[in-house]
Amino acid sequence: MAKDPPARLMSLDAYRGFVMLAMASSGFALSRVASKPEVLSQLEGTQWADWSGAWQAAWHALGYQFSHVAWTGCSFWDLIQPSFMFMVGVSLPFSVASREAKGHSAAHGFLHTVYRSIVLIALGVFLGWGFEVRFNFVNVLTQIGLGYTFLYLLAGRSLNTLALTATLVLVGYGAWFALEPIDQADLDLTKQYITEAEVGPQLDEAECSQFQNWAAHWNKHTNAAAQLDRQQIMNRFPRHEEPWNGRGFWINAGGYQTLNFIPSLATMIFGLMAGTVLSSARGDGERLSWLFKAGLVCFVISMAADSTLWPTQWLSPDLQAKFYEYSWSLCPAVKRIWSPTWAVFSSGWAFWMLAGFYWLVDIRGCRWLVFPLAVVGLNSIAMYCMSQLIKGWIGGKLYQVTRAIEGTAGLDTGTISGWLDYGTFAYAPILDFTLRLFAMWCVCYWLYRKRLFIRI
Repeated sequence: MAKDPPARLMSLDAYRGFVMLAMASSGFALSRVASKPEVLSQLEGTQWADWSGAWQAAWHALGYQFSHVAWTGCSFWDLIQPSFMFMVGVSLPFSVASREAKGHSAAHGFLHTVYRSIVLIALGVFLGWGFEVRFNFVNVLTQIGLGYTFLYLLAGRSLNTLALTATLVLVGYGAWFALEPIDQADLDLTKQYITEAEVGPQLDEAECSQFQNWAAHWNKHTNAAAQLDRQQIMNRFPRHEEPWNGRGFWINAGGYQTLNFIPSLATMIFGLMAGTVLSSARGDGERLSWLFKAGLVCFVISMAADSTLWPTQWLSPDLQAKFYEYSWSLCPAVKRIWSPTWAVFSSGWAFWMLAGFYWLVDIRGCRWLVFPLAVVGLNSIAMYCMSQLIKGWIGGKLYQVTRAIEGTAGLDTGTISGWLDYGTFAYAPILDFTLRLFAMWCVCYWLYRKRLFIRI
């Protein structure tokens, strides 16, 4: 006799919706606005001039938090992808239990998982094409698809088994990076490629040698996974761009690697552990305590591996200088290559954010407060596809609509549309992306009202 599945937790939908809205918002272009001189100097020469320094510091902080760090470290924006992948693991026990309650066999569940993995990979590749045929396996959908079947095979295992598996994945992957020799010829060719191939002004050959000694194994473009991408993986697929010196694919401009899905599988396993606890018969207090302790363990382990994650910005300059004299980095925290330290550190934040939503929604009962988030969380694939395919189109239509309103009302050009003109209004990007996000949210709300939920 099939047992009843665990009750659906609105906190999971709310957390997933929060992550998807953050992703689709493009950070409200805050990092772009934060770099504008007219914004930073706005309080100068006014009655609020004494607050000018605090104003600039606030915008610098916003700019940092809503953009990806260059290589090491962490910002809020860097936590979006690991949160999304973490939630895949959290949802799995509920999904498996639901299918079992419907009478689906284990073989049916496995075949559906394989099908879902293939669709996610194909969709991720398609969304990454744009107007050019360029196979790429580093966006969040392809990374989930590559690891999802392995994750499914772990569903139903004990917490100790899951923790041991995640540890073996991360230690093994980190050991491969650490023990793989740095190919000097490959390093020289990579620097030459960056100089000659005109792949973007954001690239600098010095990035290939950012770290020295032990940490050099996690340098950009010259790590073990990057070498495998150009030597074994990526040149097996057709590419639109012309090959460089007959060598085909050489680097990913952002430093992302195909094999990131291996350590990111550990992120999903951590989520699976959280989902196992939340779908168990434990009480609310015990569940919340477990999530908090799991996050704390992740922070202790990751900060022990890389001292640059310590919050030293709150120390005085003298104490910071003293701290850096004794700092260490056994394994740098690098999101773009999903280093083991990053996988553990970002999972710590995911555990705590999930705990916060669980406490607010399912313990305190503030379901009304997160309803706008849950609407998106129930149709996360729809929101992701809209953000990739039509977000730019929505922006163009918004500007056309405001111009049409001006013409109909007999207003001067720019009366309304000027608020969306990046060249005339410094804060136009914020308003523009806020309206785009609201339009996409309205689509998700319409789908919710029609009880239409897009699933794979």
